[in-house]
Amino acid sequence: MSEITLTVNGELISVQEDQRPTHLFQERKDVVVCKVNGELRDLWTQLFDGDVVEAVTIDSPEGLNVLRHSTAHVLAQAVQHTFPETKLGIGPPITDGFYYDFDPERPFTPEDLIKLESAMKKIIKDGQRFRRRVVSVDEALGELANEPYKCELVGLKSDAGDESNVEVGGSDLTIYDNLGRDGLPVWSDLCRGPHLSSTKLISAFKLMRSAGAYWRGSEKNPMLQRIYGTAWATPEAMEGHLEFLVEAEKRDHRRLGAELDLFSFPEEIGSGLAVFHPKGGIIRRAMEDYSRQRHEAEGYEFVYSPHLTKAALFEKSGHLEWYAEGMYPPMVLDEEVHADGTVKRAGQRYYMKPMNCPMHNLIFSSRQRSYRELPLRLFEFGTVYRYEKSGVLHGITRARGFTQDDSHIYCTGEQMLGELDSLLTFVLNLLRDYGLTDFYLELSTRNPEKSVGEDSDWEVATDALRQAAQRQCRRWRWP
Repeated sequence: MSEITLTVNGELISVQEDQRPTHLFQERKDVVVCKVNGELRDLWTQLFDGDVVEAVTIDSPEGLNVLRHSTAHVLAQAVQHTFPETKLGIGPPITDGFYYDFDPERPFTPEDLIKLESAMKKIIKDGQRFRRRVVSVDEALGELANEPYKCELVGLKSDAGDESNVEVGGSDLTIYDNLGRDGLPVWSDLCRGPHLSSTKLISAFKLMRSAGAYWRGSEKNPMLQRIYGTAWATPEAMEGHLEFLVEAEKRDHRRLGAELDLFSFPEEIGSGLAVFHPKGGIIRRAMEDYSRQRHEAEGYEFVYSPHLTKAALFEKSGHLEWYAEGMYPPMVLDEEVHADGTVKRAGQRYYMKPMNCPMHNLIFSSRQRSYRELPLRLFEFGTVYRYEKSGVLHGITRARGFTQDDSHIYCTGEQMLGELDSLLTFVLNLLRDYGLTDFYLELSTRNPEKSVGEDSDWEVATDALRQAAQRQCRRWRWP
């Protein structure tokens, strides 16, 4: 048998052409998947001459994602064995865990989660192997004929070439078979992978809760049942995570808000819309007063804008075209009708504002400006309204109505870098004053599908943002 040359963890080696990553890393029990030429692959992936192979350990971020995704598949297998009529949705890894969406005959109960954990432990003990299999669209639709949600995903990939979805992303359409001890498939699922080599590598997991979730995140679609779980490389790591959750629950701001009589979310008002009680009002006023003083000291000028506006303003800004799903529906006002009910004068559509930007722009453009006025820093405690989906609402940190200390700076191109640097310094120091010290910076770049302006302007602005961020990293010695 001929040999091939590989680069394995930076070292050039020669191996038999039938060697797989599982053979290369057989002495490394912590290696669960690998990267081949920069892409994550199963340990049973076929290798070719010249491939660059890197080990991925189970406790690394990428290894944990694979562990959690594989655990989600074990959950789905346990669900269909326990409740055979259940249809499958999707099951991606998420921060600290995973979830899987199902369409069962009835909602899951806490007792069901206990049964499912027991079924999962049996699957894990069996040491089933995950086997990847490339299929055509017709083959996938044939095998998944009884799985309508999976067939929908196959259709989406076929129509649009979806490269991102955890189930069907990538160049190939693949199904993973779970193989029993006799090497025969005992269960299969549509997935792009990669997966662990064996279910026995799942050593620490727990099902946390179930909740309703709309299929593909849209309220136009059916409501499914989502089961959340967590999985870790070792029992000790999971125990530490569960202890952290217990401590975090004690400090949950929603719980403290009620216990300390600070704020509440009356059902009569609606989800995500808070009222602040007298004690909460004292705290909020103190924070606002301090923020106002600090902004004024930095040369910001205080402005006010209304809570709603005609639709034309957000049509001009592009918000209605791109973000209408996150806005409350319009109110039609000033309409006049005849006695017979026909429209005499069409009404105007008004929207509750989801942001203050267009209104501040109108303040700036209300008269001619001299370059001597620049930079002009406008500041407002602006209350905005965003129709967040119920599944993402989280107390006063993710709400449908909230007040933000919002500002807009108008300056020349030459002033831009200096303004960005001073703005970041000011904001980060203000957050530190409130006791928030754990920061990281992310550079937002242009979304070509949801943006206006010339490419050249975006390039200049993005580069200024990049330089300002780098200055902050050097100043505070961030990585």
